[in-house]
Amino acid sequence: MTGVLRVAPDERVAGPLTPGMLREQAVATEGLWSGFVTTEPGVVSAWHHHSEHRTIVYMLSGRMRIEFGKEGSDAVEGGPGDFLLIPAAEIHRESNPGSEPSTAVVVRVGSGESVVNVDGPRT
Repeated sequence: MTGVLRVAPDERVAGPLTPGMLREQAVATEGLWSGFVTTEPGVVSAWHHHSEHRTIVYMLSGRMRIEFGKEGSDAVEGGPGDFLLIPAAEIHRESNPGSEPSTAVVVRVGSGESVVNVDGPRT
């Protein structure tokens, strides 16, 4: 690829599926994935990880809670303007504890599948 690529909102395509989250892919190249995610209020996603991708989430609106760690016992919550970093292969799930939809820009750098759904947190 040469030059600059522009992807308008109506040009995003369905991204990898994790139940409970709506992912829209904007850019996917070797070693890079970027898109937009919307999570409705009260929704909790399925457990998953992002293989060898490090993930950066930039919160635009609403709240996002990320549960992770042994048996899902750790959590971080972010809101508008916050950056959240999810290490490669970290099993986690997201939820929206707020009363409005949450929206975020997601960028992943790494290799392998960008989303791997699993049965539950690590024990």
